[in-house]
Formats: sequence, C-alpha cells, structure tokens
Amino acid sequence: MHLFYTPDINANTYTLNEEESNHCNKVLRLKQGDKVCLIDGVGGLYTAEIAEATKKAVHLHILHKQIEFGKRNHYLHIAIAPTKNIDRLEWFLEKATEIGIDEITPLICDRSERKVVKEERLEKVITSAVKQSLTAYHPVLNTAITFKDFIKQYKADTKLIAHCINDDDKTVISSIVKPHQNYLILIGPEGDFTPAEIELALQNKYKPVTLGNTRLRTETAGLAACFEVNFLNRE
Repeated sequence: MHLFYTPDINANTYTLNEEESNHCNKVLRLKQGDKVCLIDGVGGLYTAEIAEATKKAVHLHILHKQIEFGKRNHYLHIAIAPTKNIDRLEWFLEKATEIGIDEITPLICDRSERKVVKEERLEKVITSAVKQSLTAYHPVLNTAITFKDFIKQYKADTKLIAHCINDDDKTVISSIVKPHQNYLILIGPEGDFTPAEIELALQNKYKPVTLGNTRLRTETAGLAACFEVNFLNRE
C-alpha cells in the first residue's frame, strides 16, 4: 500500500498537499476508492481511502489509526559534522533513518570544511527514507550548531564521542552502552575533532569510543555508530 507523510493530520479527513496530490494522481495513478497509508511522524499510522481525486488535490477519509506504530525501545541522537561533499551527509541521513535514529544535529567543528547546510533539502532526504522504511516516526533534524554551543545544551543518559586520536581510555560502544536508554554520540569532521574539542567533551562527561581498527569517513562512522546502538537494543 502506498505511503504518504502527513505531519499535520488531526481529523478524520485529510487533503494531500499539491506535491503529494500530483504524485498520487499522475505518478501512482490512484483513484477514488483506493486505499493508502499515512504517517504523522510521531508514531501514528493511518489507513485512509481516497474520497475524491482532482487534478490539484486528493481528499482522503481516515479509516483506521494505530498509535506508537514501530515505537523503538531507545532514543538515539547523533551529532555529526557536515561533510564537504553534501551527498555523503545525505547518504548518512538516508541510511541512518532506515536503520533507526531519532535526532540528528549538524555539528560545526573547528576543522569542519562545510559550515552551512540547507536544512530543507536534508529534511526531504529524511522524509523520503521514512516513507521507504515504513516507519511512523520522523527523525528530528536540528539546526546546525557549533561544537562548543552543542556541548552546553544537549544531554543524554549515555554520551559518547568517537575520535581517531590514540587513547588508552577509548573502548567499544558495546562495553559502555546499556539497553533502553537515551544515547548521544558525537561524530567529527574529515580531519577529526581537535584535541581541545575532545578535552571539552571529556570535561562534560562524554566517554571516548572507537568504531574499529580502520579510519572511517565521517558518514561511515556515523552509520557504524547508528547500527551498533540499534543492534545492542534489538529485541
């Protein structure tokens, strides 16, 4: 059944916006009486029937609603430095959404080669991945923020920083993470975090972790961390 993202749904009827209506009409060629699924991004999964389909608008009648559809047993927030090639960041967002992530923050670090991101484009990538993976929860994409400001604002049960500097205190995620918690993981830019940034994170109770024996690209490191946390919480 075809799926549409409808974050503003709040009644027993709903009208798809012009873009989604056009997709429904001209691409999917759905018509009156056909059934579709809707997700609101906060756990609601709806079954709906097309009541009327015009060239500019598709009107739906809600048949059934399921709350907390696919609710996860943990919360994962990854703050990741935007890559110089934005396609790599988009790849991370797509795959992390499919695997399972709740919140993403573009993190502007001292060595970041990209300091500006177009959030509207990134939101579209996430929404597309939500629809692809049939999840009723839409990850939150925060506004880009500097490393120093981020450290002061965000909290979690388990706070981790992945970096490449040799450090005897670094350990694997599985030795630190306990199931069913709120996790926050920092992933640095292509040139890694600076020693000063790492020290600031440690002062704010972040624990240093390694993601393996090889040096990973930023987007690969982010996805590796995402997968590992989800795997450790798999039921």
